[in-house]
Amino acid sequence: MIIKPVKTRIFLEGENLLNFILEHIKKIPEKSVLAVTSKIAALSEGRTALVKDEKEKERLIRAESQFAMRTKYVWLTIRDNLVMASAGIDESNGNGKLILLPQNSFALAEKIRKTLMKKFLLKNFAVIITDSRLIPLRHGTVGVTIGYAGLRGLKSYKGKPDIFGRTFRHQRVDAVDSLATAAVLTMGEGNEQIPLALIEKVPVEFVEKTDKRELEIDVQNDLYLPLFEKIKKVKIRKG
Repeated sequence: MIIKPVKTRIFLEGENLLNFILEHIKKIPEKSVLAVTSKIAALSEGRTALVKDEKEKERLIRAESQFAMRTKYVWLTIRDNLVMASAGIDESNGNGKLILLPQNSFALAEKIRKTLMKKFLLKNFAVIITDSRLIPLRHGTVGVTIGYAGLRGLKSYKGKPDIFGRTFRHQRVDAVDSLATAAVLTMGEGNEQIPLALIEKVPVEFVEKTDKRELEIDVQNDLYLPLFEKIKKVKIRKG
């Protein structure tokens, strides 16, 4: 797998996203995945806000969330069935404005995919819209996909043997978020000006129709639910 970060000029609010992509990408090989940061996707849709105080910011977070709970450090929220801080609303690189998440990242990914497939005569091609998230009990952010089109998000090993011939019963790999993590590492989080990354020779299954619910888990069936319910009783090791 080869990740090619694409350095660009600064994307301005209200610009045409597809024109911007074509300005900076002149060739796309077959069986590639284009990673697009959610920030420029949101800016293209005018998904920004100016707030005058914390109360106004709180109203905005609640309006953007399926669930919102204030914590010691941030608002812990669920948006589009993803756990994230403050509904994904970001203050960095906004030039004084808050930048929200795109309205519908799956639809946007499909629109970009269809246009670029036609432009570059591609048969197998996918687009992922990336953002960042925190993992419980870990410092630092990693990449996550908030919308995608053209590939199967889950890679299943069910029924296949491991190296000793033992058959997998449940094992699945979150392929699309793994791609986002790799891409976001090359794109950066600061002033790199790398909002795009082209991933080539990708070990995924390309599809025409994307199942945008394939990664979702009901909260009551989540593996970590019992831990979260008892977390106050756990003593975290120091050092």
